[in-house]
Amino acid sequence: MNGYFLADVLDVSDPAAMDRYRAQVHDTVAAHGGRYLSVGGTIEIAEGGWAPKALVLIEFPTLEAAHSWYESDAYAGLKSLRLSASRANALFLEGREWTGPQGGAAQRDGVAVS
Repeated sequence: MNGYFLADVLDVSDPAAMDRYRAQVHDTVAAHGGRYLSVGGTIEIAEGGWAPKALVLIEFPTLEAAHSWYESDAYAGLKSLRLSASRANALFLEGREWTGPQGGAAQRDGVAVS
């Protein structure tokens, strides 16, 4: 199953540093089989009180590949640069296919989520 890295960039305190980050990060993602699915696209809230600012969604071949990228030596310096230049919430998400009601409800921590 694919793995995803989702970041909600809340604010940028050092735009020049973020420009340096953006100029270099793509190659580190690609080296781990990742690809950007969305960067700062239009957000339309469908439900609830979630208020993301600017979302970045990166897809990897597996969740392990996403973690490998995030913890890699190639990304370490860039991660430090990003963390010093911006504030964000981020998470890893395992892609889990749901085959429909014949397969039962998809479960997460005992809660039916489908």
